[in-house]
Amino acid sequence: MLSERRLEVLRAIVQDYVGTEEPVGSKALTERHKLGVSPATVRNDMAVLEEEGYIAQPHTSAGRIPTDKGYRLFVDRLAGVKPLSTPERRAIHNFLDGAVDLDDVVGRTVRLLAQLTRQVAVVQYPSLTRSTVRHVELLSLAPARLMLVLITDTGRVEQRVIDCPAPFGETSLADLRARLNSRVVGRRFADVPQLVQDLPESFEESEDRATVSTVLATLLETLVEEQEERLMIGGTANLTRFGHDFPLTIRPVLEALEEQVVLLKLLGEAKESGMTVRIGHENAHEGLNSTSVVSVGYGSGGEAVAKLGVVGPTRMDYPGTMGAVRAVARYVGQILAES
Repeated sequence: MLSERRLEVLRAIVQDYVGTEEPVGSKALTERHKLGVSPATVRNDMAVLEEEGYIAQPHTSAGRIPTDKGYRLFVDRLAGVKPLSTPERRAIHNFLDGAVDLDDVVGRTVRLLAQLTRQVAVVQYPSLTRSTVRHVELLSLAPARLMLVLITDTGRVEQRVIDCPAPFGETSLADLRARLNSRVVGRRFADVPQLVQDLPESFEESEDRATVSTVLATLLETLVEEQEERLMIGGTANLTRFGHDFPLTIRPVLEALEEQVVLLKLLGEAKESGMTVRIGHENAHEGLNSTSVVSVGYGSGGEAVAKLGVVGPTRMDYPGTMGAVRAVARYVGQILAES
């Protein structure tokens, strides 16, 4: 365990390096920060921090820079994330509040996160498996063709065209719509199959029972399809601002960001509740070993239905980035609850 004084020295090194991009020396630390000790004591503390792997010297006669281990301790010992200003919070609310549907919400969230953090933003679409049914609509397209529209509590809308085995009249259609909604509205997707399994038998005509069975089969297929394996990414160009942080090449990072499976796995590793920060080599994918990932779940009613976050260099403003990610997630959850 480091002493509180050495933790202060580490915090100062992280803050200066993030702000200046330059290795930090003991003289600069004592000039910029009120550490309450002599430069010689600071040099001694830096020697201990380096010996224990929290900071490193990039080249001879240079100052020190934080290592992944140093950033990890800095994040773990943060007293709190940086709160957003009132204008920033108002801007988030106004920008997200204008969204017209779920795709628009996700698109706006990606752009907003990328602008606020100046990093790469990643937003996962709400998971169907964690959603509840808000409404099922059935529309007649032709005597033997219907459209099924499934609306979730998270604002997702899934549409399917159904070819029926026989013509299905408006009266039967209205009857099926009413019975179906009375059973499934407000219920979790996982519960729906059990709730509707005997529905065909409640119709008298065999042709109607066959059509009801077809509609239910389509509905259940829609529920189990892995549509939640979708995400949106934005702000990749922000990485070009950080050439100093990718001295060898930025290519592995860009290649990793192009792989949706990699990004979904990254978000999947985030905690269900609370914020997750993975730093440098804590990221399993080799291409992201020079980056940090800050992610959090979002949703309505206190339950996360998906995750969002940012990817950037390890030399990141962690308090500010964490504050922005948390604030945006909270506003998106409110929008989903009100939609």
